Amino acid sequence: MFWNKRVVIGDGERGLVYRNRRLERVLGAGVYRYFDPFGRIQVNVLGIAKPEYAGNDTDTLIGALGERLDEYFVLADLRTDEVGLVLKNGKLEDVLFPGTRKLYWRGPVKIEIERVMLNSGLEVRDDIAKRLRQLGVLSRIAAVADVPAEFAGLVFVDGKLATVLDPGSYAFWNFQKNVVIDAVDLRVQALEVSGQELLTRDKVSLRVNLAANLRVTDPVAARTKVAKYSDYVYRELQYGLRKAVSAKTLDELLGDKASLDGDIFGYVRGKADEFGIEVLSVGVKDVILPGEMREILNGVVQAEKSAQANVIRRREEANAARSLLNTAKLIEDSPVLMRLKELEALEKVVEKIDKLTVFGGLDGVLKQLVNIKQ
Repeated sequence: MFWNKRVVIGDGERGLVYRNRRLERVLGAGVYRYFDPFGRIQVNVLGIAKPEYAGNDTDTLIGALGERLDEYFVLADLRTDEVGLVLKNGKLEDVLFPGTRKLYWRGPVKIEIERVMLNSGLEVRDDIAKRLRQLGVLSRIAAVADVPAEFAGLVFVDGKLATVLDPGSYAFWNFQKNVVIDAVDLRVQALEVSGQELLTRDKVSLRVNLAANLRVTDPVAARTKVAKYSDYVYRELQYGLRKAVSAKTLDELLGDKASLDGDIFGYVRGKADEFGIEVLSVGVKDVILPGEMREILNGVVQAEKSAQANVIRRREEANAARSLLNTAKLIEDSPVLMRLKELEALEKVVEKIDKLTVFGGLDGVLKQLVNIKQ
């Protein structure tokens, strides 16, 4: 009849029955008939393929159904210090923010709500982090960090250091807290100080390039006690270089650069240790002089080398003269040695003559060409 209302609810549906716009009951799958001559009954048929209740009257449903709520819904009512993990058929599918109140239909999809207390720790469990990463929502609800090998991770919660992380992958709930993860490099790092204009003790202007190797031994001190430790070490290298150069003359610098390295190293190491930084080595790469000073030094070096060459030449000449004098004395005392010397001279002369005619035979050569003084 016209006054009878027939309602069909399918397996994947639920019905909300309102009488005089007030919730009366929830209908499961089936066929229902209502006698409604005055049109006071309204039935809203809702699909439950997606178990999340999509209406805006969640609080109204909770109050109207009271103890019967668990027959039709799963209630997720989280405190402000809780995170809700929504499991559908045993698999994590969603995360509820703290303070959330939400209804899920009981039906073909089994819904479970797992509560995580934020007060017990902000770190996300590995299995939960892996699943949320698969869903593509981890970075939106958690602070994520991958700490590489030879690094240390510092976790700051609301500006305060909370923990130090070893290499690995981590995630921390970012609800109601500001979580920042800073990775500090523990590897050996090279630092160069280039083009420093300095004055020596004897007022000579020069430019020096310096190189240093360092590493972080205490990541907490290096991160919290100084704004940027590399800038700090750079400045201390500048100060140490200026102090060491100003204490030496140009000749001392050029003659012993190793002592300059040692002075700078001793100065910087003492300054860096208190900030958790170990300076491994310091070395002067280049000492660059102005053009005029280079010309002067080149002249000095040239004069020194020329003087050394003259000394060596005079010494060799004296040795040669001394040798000739000794030879002359031997010849004076020995006519036979003199004869041998004359024959050596004759041999050298003959080597340069293309044709030689000798008269008188061998006696003419021995007696007339070369005479031995009696």
